[in-house]
Amino acid sequence: MGLLLTFGTGTASAHAEHEHAQNAHASGAHAGHAPAKGHVEAEPRITFADQPLTDQHGRSVNLQKDLVSGRIVVISFMYTQCTTVCPVVSSIMAKVQDQLGERAGDGVSLVSITIDPLRDTPERLREYAELHKAGPGWSWLTGSVPAITATLKSLRSWSPDLESHQPVFLVGNDATGEWSRFYGFTDPAAIVARVDSLQPGHAGTHPAELRAIDSQKVAL
Repeated sequence: MGLLLTFGTGTASAHAEHEHAQNAHASGAHAGHAPAKGHVEAEPRITFADQPLTDQHGRSVNLQKDLVSGRIVVISFMYTQCTTVCPVVSSIMAKVQDQLGERAGDGVSLVSITIDPLRDTPERLREYAELHKAGPGWSWLTGSVPAITATLKSLRSWSPDLESHQPVFLVGNDATGEWSRFYGFTDPAAIVARVDSLQPGHAGTHPAELRAIDSQKVAL
């Protein structure tokens, strides 16, 4: 069963952008490129590239040391010039942030990494982050082309063509090495359920349960 997402939060301009993202899918970037059906699979332990990156505030960041180490993390991929897939991905991340509440930034890191470092400066990422009402626990990262390329390859999310990238979310616990990869326009509740399952002392959520959550038609 397909996933239906209706985004009801954010400014009027953000809502218009989300509608444009869904309606323009056949004519803009990603033309002829349908997102993968929503599903989740276990991800092997990730070895992060040791590369200097920069967040939306112009601060130097090491992804693993500063944002991942000892934390649960949700990672997505985007670029600000994208008018189809990326605004929807960022809206899903915004809903995850809302559902996590105070946990976002306090034990759970949200990270959006641009795949277009040449154009996505920290200033441009900051404007985009503000559009999606990103709080202090949500980092938006750019860097040099070699640094971003190495980072994306270490996360198995690099593509030589901007328009061929898939909507993907990585959710993991650095301390335990447990990671999941969600494909497609994923229900935020499925991502939050996975975050909950990675909390210390939690019994865990079977992948079939996550798929069941993600397969529902959800009005957000």
